[in-house]
Amino acid sequence: MSASPRFKNVMLVDDNELDNFINKKLLENENFSSEVIVHQGAVQALADLKNRAVNPDTLPSVIFLDIMMPNMDGFGFLEEFEKLNDAVKGKCRVVMLSTSESFKDLNKANQNKYVYKFLNKPLNKAVLDALHI
Repeated sequence: MSASPRFKNVMLVDDNELDNFINKKLLENENFSSEVIVHQGAVQALADLKNRAVNPDTLPSVIFLDIMMPNMDGFGFLEEFEKLNDAVKGKCRVVMLSTSESFKDLNKANQNKYVYKFLNKPLNKAVLDALHI
C-alpha cells in the first residue's frame, strides 16, 4: 500500500499544454497530490479559486504558477489573488515557475508575500522533495 499523497489537491496554472501535461504526470507519479487541477490561464484559475472558496476544503494547497502567460501573467494573477478572501490566501501557497533567468522576475516574485518559492522550470522529483510547505 502506498503512502497517502502529501496534499489533497494542487493547481497548475500555465499556458503551455506540454508543461502542464509533464508537471501533472510528475505530481501524480510522485504522490505529491491526489488531485491536480490544471488551468491554461490565470483568469480561469482565479475564477476557479473564487468558486472553490465556498468550500475551502476543495482549495488547492499549492498553486504552481507560471510567470509568462498571455492575457494575464503570473504577476497579474498575484495582484488579483491578493483581492481574494482570506480562506483562499490562507490555504493556498503559490510557487512561481519560470524559464526566465531574470533577476528582476526573481526579485519581484520574492517580494510578494503570497509567493512561497520561485522555481525554474521544469519541475522534477528533487525539487518536489525539497519543497517543504
